[in-house]
Amino acid sequence: MAVRQQLVRRPVSAVWEILEDETLYGEWVVGTSHTRPDCGEWPRVDSAIRYRIRIGPRYVDGRTVVRRLDRPRALELEADGGPLGTARISFDIRPWGEHSLVICDEHPLRGVGGALHNSLVDRLVQLRHRTMLARLARVVEERTDGAGRGAPAVADAG
Repeated sequence: MAVRQQLVRRPVSAVWEILEDETLYGEWVVGTSHTRPDCGEWPRVDSAIRYRIRIGPRYVDGRTVVRRLDRPRALELEADGGPLGTARISFDIRPWGEHSLVICDEHPLRGVGGALHNSLVDRLVQLRHRTMLARLARVVEERTDGAGRGAPAVADAG
């Protein structure tokens, strides 16, 4: 089991503002790029996005489907990495004073990831989550103001 948490110095509404924007997925999810809508309205249940996953010099097409949405508390995704298999990725978003605590829990479901799942794999996933959650915190903190709204445009001093 790979569980990791991150304090985000913004309210829960700001975290959701970023989680609900599928165009930002590649900015905080480690290894993904070229994100695009697949079906449905993200992040409604059964909506999906597609992206590319870089594995060394190669790329694999991936797809993530929303399996559970309990706004403002939880978002559960099923990530399909093609030959890598699928995984359940759960985000538990909690108010933490005036900030948010984001807890990520990932488990392999099918394919190679499930067959090879062991404590070493969990440690590697932990490292990936450390980076992913730090990126999520950075994106949330840079793109939203303290009230959980998109950051205001910077006024031109000229």
